[in-house]
Formats: sequence, C-alpha cells, structure tokens
Amino acid sequence: MPTLFDPFPLKGVTLRNRIMVSPMCQYSAVDGVVDDWHRAHVAGLARGGAGLVTVEATAVSPEGRISPGCLGLWNDAQADALAPVVGEIKAAGAVAGIQLAHAGRKASANRPWEGDDHIPDDDPRGWPTLSPSAIAFGGGLGKVPREMTVEDIARVRADFVSSAERARDLGFEWLNLHFAHGYLGQSFLSRHANRRTDDYGGSRENRARFLVETLRAVRAVWPEDRPLTARVGVIEFDGHDEETLVDAIETVRDLKADGLDLVDVSMGFSTVDAEIPWGPALLAPYAERVRKEAELPTATSWRIRTPRQANDLIANGQVDLVAIGTALLADPHWPYRAARELGVEAPAATTLPPQYAHWLARYDAS
Repeated sequence: MPTLFDPFPLKGVTLRNRIMVSPMCQYSAVDGVVDDWHRAHVAGLARGGAGLVTVEATAVSPEGRISPGCLGLWNDAQADALAPVVGEIKAAGAVAGIQLAHAGRKASANRPWEGDDHIPDDDPRGWPTLSPSAIAFGGGLGKVPREMTVEDIARVRADFVSSAERARDLGFEWLNLHFAHGYLGQSFLSRHANRRTDDYGGSRENRARFLVETLRAVRAVWPEDRPLTARVGVIEFDGHDEETLVDAIETVRDLKADGLDLVDVSMGFSTVDAEIPWGPALLAPYAERVRKEAELPTATSWRIRTPRQANDLIANGQVDLVAIGTALLADPHWPYRAARELGVEAPAATTLPPQYAHWLARYDAS
C-alpha cells in the first residue's frame, strides 16, 4: 500500500514523493517573461520538499495568455529567462515540470485581483480571442470569440509543439498539457462551447480530436523517457455529470493510446451555471473512477489541505499523486509538516535542504 512519501516512478523519472506542486498562475510576467518574483516563488516551493514542481500555465502564443501577465514559451527570450527556474527546481531535489496552455475564449482577461473579467475592446492591453465556436463564456468573460478555422487549429497545434520543444531543450522533465478549466482544449471537448459541425464538433470523438491530435504531435517531439501528462476537466457539475464523465474517460483512453502517461483530473469550468459542491477533496471519487476505467495513473487537486487527507487518497488507491496548491502558498514547507504529522522518519532530512534540515532535525528530536 503506497503512502504520500513513497517514491513515484513514471517513464525515466522518479519523484521522491507523491506531492506535486500544482501549476499556480502568478499573473506577474511582462511579455511572457519570468522575473524575480517567479524565480523566488518557484525556488521557494521547490525547496519545500515536493516531489514535482510544475511551473504555472504557460501560454504557447500571445493570444493564448489568460491575462497580459501570464508566462509564455513562444520565443527564445522567454526560454532563456526560464532556464534558471529549471535549475532551481532541480537543485532543490524536485522534478521540474511545466504546464503548456492556450486560454481560448477566456483569454484577454484582467488579473484576478483586478476584476478577472475581459479587458474591454478599446483597451490596448487586450486582444481578440478564439474558440471552437463563436460562443462567449458569459458573466464577466462576455467577449465573443472568433470561431477557429481548420487553419487556426493547425497553427495552435503547431504552437504547442514549438513550446514543447523549448521546454524539452530547457531540461524540463515533466510536461503537462492544459485541457481543462474552460480553456481551449476543454472548449473543444465541451458541449457548452463547441457547436461545430465539421470534424472537430458533434460526436465525442470529433470534440476530442483537437486534444488527441495535439497530444500526438507533442508526443512526437517529447522524449519517450519523460512523462507526458494532461490536465483534463472530466466533470462540469451542470446536471449532465455522468454523460460528461463517460465522455471524458473515453477521451482519456484515446489520449493514452497516443502516448499520455498520466492524467491530472480536474473540472471543466465551461459554464457559468455550474453548481460545484465545494468540499474536501471533492474530485477524488471522479479521479478514482478515471484511474480504474482508463487504467492510467492519475493526480488530482482542489480542497486537498491536510496531510492525512492527502495520504489517504494515495493509500486508498484513488490517485497516484496529489496536486497541492493554496495549502503550499500558505505554507511552502507543507511537505515537511506532512512528514512530521504522518510519522515519517527524519522528516526534515526527507523534505528540506540541509540549511533548514540540520536545525529542524534538532527541533524534531526535542
């Protein structure tokens, strides 16, 4: 029976434990380039003891950013600035991961603490958005996107490939494709956003086509010994949960056939009418079902806050990894606290660099 602090091997990579730092947008980049904030933020999380540190959702093109402050990996200047971040993660003993994303119809938005709504059309900070169909998300994100042409789809797929090649050459060891949260990949899969009548709309297979083709193209350039993963929204909480979940599991199976190594189970966030039953580890039952029915390793996040809760998800076979987000913002050394609470031998040495572990070992023994 595995525990939170057992290693997790996948392809040619082994995580020192089952704790993954969830990709958390900081909305603090300029022209997609990391700055001192990102370097300190990511280095602090890496030194906290997690097995995997995933750099936040990183846009594959300027139009794919959620906000003007989002990271990008569509040019060499952005790649050069990310190189020290990769080094900091590895120096701390964690595996370096990155999430590649395209925000689709949710792009061109203000930062969350500045409204989290679409930037007005007459504001030069914004840009036109695009999506499978010309349907606005709604609420504060009311901008109507342009319906993508087949040429647009091919271009965006190529953007994912180019960004994956840069991530590969930077030495990232773990790649995650963002196909959740109402962004572009999820919008193709979702009936709320996709009303197309061509090969990319209608049936489940057609709605999944963009995801499958993109992953297949990325797999062709991503090294076989490095995990290729995806975050997929498997449920919308819109009253059609079973149908959505069944479709998602079939899509995960298709992705697996084309080289997906692990799925990070999340929500769709494709409709403003969703009634999400917020509660502790609310996605764990869905992740467990995906894990069993798709026969693929899984991770999940959302409201996983206590060490015991995280450990139980692993020990009970519901997931293989737990993705921790806001709990790590509150306490970057959450893995150390978890190790202590779970009775791990030498918890400081297990999770922390020697500059901290040496002194905290004395604290643990006292």
